[in-house]
Amino acid sequence: MDKLKMHSPNLTEANIAKLAELFPSCVTEARDEQGRVRQAIDFDQLRQELSEHIVEGPQERYHLNWPGKREALLAANAPIAKTLRPCREESVEFDNTKNLFIEGDNLEALKLLQETYLGKVKMIYIDPPYNTGNDFVYKDDFSTSSEDYFLSSNQVDEVKGRLVANPESNGRRHSDWLSMMYGRIRLSRNLLRDDGLIFISIDDNELANLIKICDEIFGEENLVANFVWEKRTNRENRKVVSSRHDYLVCYCKNIHHGGRVLKQLPMSEKALANYKNPDNDPRGPWKSDPATAQAGHGTKSQFYTFVAPNGTKHDLESGRCWLYTEEVMKKAAEEGRLWFGKEGSGVPRIKTYLNEKERGLTPESIWFARDAATNEQAKNYLKKLFDGKSVFDTPKPIDLIEIALRVSTDEDDLVLDFFGGSATTAHAVMRLNKSDAGRRRFVVVQLDEPCLESSDAFKNGYETVSEIALDRIRRAAKDLSDDLVDNQGLDFGVRVLKIGPSNMKDVYYNPDILVQDSLKGVVDNVRDNSLPEDLLFQVLLDWGVDLSLSISRQEIDGKTIFFVDGAEKHMALAACFDLDIDETFVKQLAEYEPLRVVFRDAGFASDSVKINVEQIFAQKSPNTDVKVI
Repeated sequence: MDKLKMHSPNLTEANIAKLAELFPSCVTEARDEQGRVRQAIDFDQLRQELSEHIVEGPQERYHLNWPGKREALLAANAPIAKTLRPCREESVEFDNTKNLFIEGDNLEALKLLQETYLGKVKMIYIDPPYNTGNDFVYKDDFSTSSEDYFLSSNQVDEVKGRLVANPESNGRRHSDWLSMMYGRIRLSRNLLRDDGLIFISIDDNELANLIKICDEIFGEENLVANFVWEKRTNRENRKVVSSRHDYLVCYCKNIHHGGRVLKQLPMSEKALANYKNPDNDPRGPWKSDPATAQAGHGTKSQFYTFVAPNGTKHDLESGRCWLYTEEVMKKAAEEGRLWFGKEGSGVPRIKTYLNEKERGLTPESIWFARDAATNEQAKNYLKKLFDGKSVFDTPKPIDLIEIALRVSTDEDDLVLDFFGGSATTAHAVMRLNKSDAGRRRFVVVQLDEPCLESSDAFKNGYETVSEIALDRIRRAAKDLSDDLVDNQGLDFGVRVLKIGPSNMKDVYYNPDILVQDSLKGVVDNVRDNSLPEDLLFQVLLDWGVDLSLSISRQEIDGKTIFFVDGAEKHMALAACFDLDIDETFVKQLAEYEPLRVVFRDAGFASDSVKINVEQIFAQKSPNTDVKVI
C-alpha cells in the first residue's frame, strides 16, 4: 500500500522530468555530496540542444541577474514538510464557505498550494512591499541544497524574524527585494489557468525591476499592460515632484490562449442613455452611427447614390464612401435597420442595437480616481468599517481591485492574493459577487506579522496584521449582508487555515536516521499532538484535493470518518485516522465507494488487516485509490 509523501512537491525533480521528456539525451546520473547517485541534467548537452552557439561563462548576453538569484530559485523549488491546520474558531461558516484565508509565510503557502490549485486560479492580485526604504521584505531561508532546505524546513520551531527592514542604506536593497519577489512570482505562475492574469501593484522604486523579472517568468509577449492608477487627487508641495499615480503591472499566462485577454467594462449610465427606441423597433433600444466611412477605406462598390425607400436620393460627401455596398444598404433599409430621422428624409444612419452583441468599454491604460478611488478614500472607508478606529495605514481601494476583477474574472472564478495586507481583495470579491450574483472564491494569504506597539492597530487591540485582515473580512461580510433578507446564495464566509509544522515525525521523511534502540518509539510516525482534522488537511494538500470542499464527520462502527465533498457514495475522499481498524469496518467503508481513502499506517488491528485492505476495496470499490500516512 502506497504512502502519501506529506510534503510540498519537489519542483526541481518535476523540472528534470519535463526536460527528460523533451531532451532525453540531456539527462544523466551524478553523485551528490553524500556520494549517492541521483538523476541530473547535463547542462553542456542541454545548451547544445538549444542553440547553434553555446552561451556560457562571462560571454555578453541579454539577461537579468543579481546577487542571490540562484539562491532564490533554489528556495522556490525546494520542498517543505509543512502543512495547513484548520482553525474553526476564527472561521466564519467553516463547513459551507469556499473562501480561504491562510495565515503564514506566503512562499510556504504557495508551495503548499502547488498541487491543489495547479492551473486553477483565474486572477492573482498582489500588493507587495514597494521597497521604498521604509517597508519590510521577507527574509527567506536559503540553503546550499534543496535537500538541506527540506531538512531545515521540517523542524518544529518556526523561523523567527521573517520580515526584515530594507533601508536605502542597505547595499543589497534591490537584490533582496528581487530575491523575495522572484521565487514567489514563479510559484504563482504555476497556479494560474492558461487564460489567467496577474496584477501587481507597484510604484516607481521597483517598477523597472518588476517588469524585468516578470518578462523572464511570463515572457515579455505576455505583458498585457502597465496600468496607471491615479492614487491621489491633491498636490504634494513638499516634494520635488508631486506623485499622483502608482501602477498595476498586468501579465497573462498565455497571450495566445485564445479569446479576449481582458473583458470589457460595463457601460456607464451615460453611455447606456444613448440607446433609445423612438420608432418602437422590435429589436429593442438602439443608437444611430454614421453610415459612411473615409473614402480611402472603401472599394469601388461603396461609391454610389443611395435611394431611400421613400425615394429620397442621398449623395456622398466629398472624401466619404458608404459603409456597406448598395445591396447591403438596401436590405438594411428594408429590415428597418437604417434611421432617416424623425421626418424620414434625413441622411441615413446605421442603427446599432444594444442587445445584438456584447456592449462594453475596452479597459484603458489609466484608471482615474473617479472610478478606482484613492488611497485616502480607502483609508477613510476602512476607518469607518472599523467603527472609527485606525488599523491599517496603506489599504488599497476596493474600487481599484474591483476594476481588476471585472476585467479579468467571470462569476465562478478563483482569485488569489498572497500579500493579503488588510484583505481588500477578499472584500472586493464579496462585494462584486453581491453586485452580479457571482460565485467567485478567494484565497488570501497573510503573514502573522506583528503590529508595532506604537501603531494605532496595536493600540486598538490588534497584535498581528493577519488579525486585522480576518476582522475586516468578518466586518465586510456583515456590512454586505445587512440589507439582505438572506444571503441569496452568496458566500460571506471564510475558512481559516494556518501554516504549521508537519503532523508527521521526522522518521516519516528520513527513515534512514533510525537506530535499533529507537525503533520501539516510532511504531506510529504521526506526531503525538496531531489532531485528526489536522491530518485530514495535510492529506488534502498531498493529494491535491480542493481545500474548500465540504467536510462532514460521521461515526461508523465506533470509528470517526471524515467525508470530503459529500457523505453519500463517490465522495472525493474518506479518511479514518483511528487505531484498531478491522476488516469489518473496512468493508463498511468500502460500501461508500469513495474516490480516495486514507488510513493511518499504524492504525490497523493487525498486519493481516493491513494486507487485506486493498483486496477488500478491489472487490467492493475497484475505482478507489487507497493510501496510508
